[in-house]
Amino acid sequence: MADKHLYLSLIPQALIASMLKPEDFGSYYAIGTKVHVQGEAIFFEVDPSFRSDAFPFHLIDDRCVPKPDGSLKNSVYLSIYRVLSRIPVSALGNLYLVTNDGKTLELQRSEYQRDPSQLLHLYQEFCPINPMVASSLEPHEFSDFITNPDHPVHVPRLVFSQLQLGALATDPEHGSAQDLPYSNLEHLRDVLAELKHNQGKPSKLVLKQVHEGVIYRTIQGGFYVGDETDFAFYRFPERSALENQHRSWWRSAQVTGLA
Repeated sequence: MADKHLYLSLIPQALIASMLKPEDFGSYYAIGTKVHVQGEAIFFEVDPSFRSDAFPFHLIDDRCVPKPDGSLKNSVYLSIYRVLSRIPVSALGNLYLVTNDGKTLELQRSEYQRDPSQLLHLYQEFCPINPMVASSLEPHEFSDFITNPDHPVHVPRLVFSQLQLGALATDPEHGSAQDLPYSNLEHLRDVLAELKHNQGKPSKLVLKQVHEGVIYRTIQGGFYVGDETDFAFYRFPERSALENQHRSWWRSAQVTGLA
């Protein structure tokens, strides 16, 4: 019998059991069926041995079984509410990025190293909230700050990516924006300039909600998941690797969302 997998979907947030391997699940989850909502997806594979009283894991044995015709069970939803906050970072495996037409890119955990040369940062948050935020904090610091329970506004755990700023990272007022695709660049410049000159507030909202999808071509570094005690980094491939080793996914990513 096929293995049973656990997936933590971020778009939308859900814990799902499936008999499909990650690439097949990504294709199913993005392209779907006649009764399934289509669209790009991001999901973690969760350690299949992970168990918690917070989720009805007994449904895996009951429902994640082959169909009468022998085909594999696509999905069994175990939860759609506050999922990320109830799964520790240590239980998260590889991260998968899926385009609208079902192409899947696998990212593995990497060693995180801080880049001290970048003064300002731009983050796209995915779960449990999804704004675009500018910050003077580097990714690990940003994760620690947003998930600090001592702060009046915080989340228990956060998944986000860093986006390119180019010259705006050091000179938001006069630096070249080149072909950065962000809407309302003047507003972004103003926010970054305020962060650069204001030492009191480390982060400011740029967009309340990102509606355009995942901005793949502007990702810098990769994806991050963290809370007050743990942190993990998933490195995004360099452009040369995307063009040579992941050509099919990259071509698809460039025509979906803002990629």
